Amino acid sequence: MNNLTDVVKKLLIVNIGVYFLTAVIFPYIGPYLYMSYPFNTDPNHLGIFHEGFRPYTIVTHMFMHGSTSHLLFNMMSLFFLGPYVERALGEKRFVILYFVAGFAAMITHFFISYHGIVGASGAIYGVLFAFIMMFPDVKLMLLIPPIPIKAKYMAVGLVVMDLLGGISGKTGIAHFAHLGGAVAGIILILLWRKSNFKF
Repeated sequence: MNNLTDVVKKLLIVNIGVYFLTAVIFPYIGPYLYMSYPFNTDPNHLGIFHEGFRPYTIVTHMFMHGSTSHLLFNMMSLFFLGPYVERALGEKRFVILYFVAGFAAMITHFFISYHGIVGASGAIYGVLFAFIMMFPDVKLMLLIPPIPIKAKYMAVGLVVMDLLGGISGKTGIAHFAHLGGAVAGIILILLWRKSNFKF
């Protein structure tokens, strides 16, 4: 736990806390926090997002998760990689990175699909690709299969996987949202580098 930085620690607490509250204690409030497509008025297409669009869900949906595995994957990525990115950027820029990537993921998703969105994955992809931009040759351990791979090669694999998944449209995962978050992370790092920000 000593590896944790302040912002990462707070994001972990909020994400895990919100999931516990909405999945265990107050499951009925979940539909009020998920984000529906803003211009969708057809109840047949809302599904679990049956409460429709609410402006505050632009933020709350980024702290919601559809399943325990969804939460674990995102929080593990944040736990292991987030502190390196936060230390390199500083707290203020890390917060900007997290939320800009989350918003970019949302916009990318709704540009392509009218289906609702939930989860921190877009923000996490922004953090992940910021890490890859800054530490491209650092070896990361894959979960399946459990082998080490350089961050820059993992980036290629993730992009290909999400492109194929997004084009197929059969997985129920917002793949293009992932890519939107990743692109936001890359752009922010490039902009900060151009402004002579030293890592």
